[in-house]
Amino acid sequence: MVLPPTSTLEFIQNANPATNNVAKSPAAVKDVSLKNPPNVENSEKLRETSIKQEKGGMGRHDGATYVGIDEPPSPRVNNSRKLLLIPLIFVIFYEVSGGPFGVEDSVKAAGPLLALVGFLVFPLIWSVPEALITAEMGTMFPENGGYVVWVSAALGPFWGFQQGWMKWLSGVIDNALYPVMFLDYLKSAIPALGDGLPRVAAVLALTVLLTYLNYRGLTIVGWVAILLGVFSILPFVVLGLISIPKIEPARWLVADMHSVNWNLYLNTLFWNLNYWDSISTLTGEVENPKKTVPKALFYALILVVLGYFFPLLAGTGSIPLQRELWTDGYFSDIAKMVGGVWLRGWIQGAAALSNMGMFVAEMSSDSFQLLGMAERGMLPEFFAKRSRYGTPIVGILFSASGVLLLSWLSFQEIVAAENFLYCFGMILEFIAFVLLRVRNPDTPRPYKIPVGTLGAVLICTPPTILICVVLAFSTFKVAIVSLAAVFIGLLLQPGLKHIEKKRWFKFSISSDLPDIHGDSLIE
Repeated sequence: MVLPPTSTLEFIQNANPATNNVAKSPAAVKDVSLKNPPNVENSEKLRETSIKQEKGGMGRHDGATYVGIDEPPSPRVNNSRKLLLIPLIFVIFYEVSGGPFGVEDSVKAAGPLLALVGFLVFPLIWSVPEALITAEMGTMFPENGGYVVWVSAALGPFWGFQQGWMKWLSGVIDNALYPVMFLDYLKSAIPALGDGLPRVAAVLALTVLLTYLNYRGLTIVGWVAILLGVFSILPFVVLGLISIPKIEPARWLVADMHSVNWNLYLNTLFWNLNYWDSISTLTGEVENPKKTVPKALFYALILVVLGYFFPLLAGTGSIPLQRELWTDGYFSDIAKMVGGVWLRGWIQGAAALSNMGMFVAEMSSDSFQLLGMAERGMLPEFFAKRSRYGTPIVGILFSASGVLLLSWLSFQEIVAAENFLYCFGMILEFIAFVLLRVRNPDTPRPYKIPVGTLGAVLICTPPTILICVVLAFSTFKVAIVSLAAVFIGLLLQPGLKHIEKKRWFKFSISSDLPDIHGDSLIE
């Protein structure tokens, strides 16, 4: 997909603030239309609108707009420090990538040429559209919950919950990868971590330690992400420089179309270049999100693509090709061949720390998503409980428990299962994006992709086709397990509604959040 020439520049700069509408009280919050800027002429009109809202319940959309860029924070926001631009860039970097660890399978599956082409073309087909949509929708709904709120606004609360269930489960499955990859990179130096009780104990200890970092606050997560990011990227810069005299460009052109493992190839590309929308579940914790989020997405996109492509150039060009060896952890072996034991040790350490960064970033998104869903009344109120550090206690515990339950699966099984669920969630996001463009074209969008309705559809078309291809290459086992998980979500939402009706747990919608389930949005 080729974007308009202005889109990249506007992606950095086009953060035009929405009409400055401050929701000053719960009463006023319920009387500001999302579709039209508030124009309260007198107290009588305010009273009448409030009465209509109370009678209509969730039937009409008379909810508040969000505060403007230069306005004070919403009353529901905790007093903990918020994420700034640089920490946010590295949090996104770790939610999506964390460095070239895990891309080795693309060479094993398809050879150097297709691996290199994949990490150049795939971002245009998938990463750029997803990042652009996240920038527009995330700034349109700058609250925790992210894509759950977008889908709820377009399709109603039932499908919003399904989106939340599939994306949360996909995120937890994704997070189960990182202890596995951490130990895979260390087992060559510490063979005891390869299997058995030591490996189980290591997974448990690592999960507990990183979960505690999430508990201590997003600010710590952000600055840890910066430090780990710099440490993880530097050894590949050194590897690239050392490998220059040994590079033979002909090695980059090796391809055998008859021996390509398309399932492994596509799943590896997809896994390494998705999850751009994860940052949307943290927008309520970002300083000035309507300007910061689009900029952070743009710079993170550049960092991710370069962080994959140039290490692959160095690795495939500097040593003779042995495709069967290109699997998790092979970059450390390349480093030894090119630079020596010291460089291998550095890359092994960088890989271990990178997996720590990906873990804490993903858990932050997963746990704040549950908090955002609780603030929207989709989950029991106790999910919205925060620690004294401003972090979602219950969400963190649920996410950590899911990681421990799934960490026994193999790398390929985890990637395939999470991709399957993630695809379903992305289809709902694309539908929500287009529907909100059609139904609510005048709704303030602090960042807006510079295309019309047809352009919005065209942006979603290539990634949707790619989703269909990824699903088609899934194994029968992965499809059955993933569809069973989707079916659980279809039963879970009515079950929670029954629990709410019986008052076994308390459910509530934060009074200062705008009503997004109005007739104007779901008709």
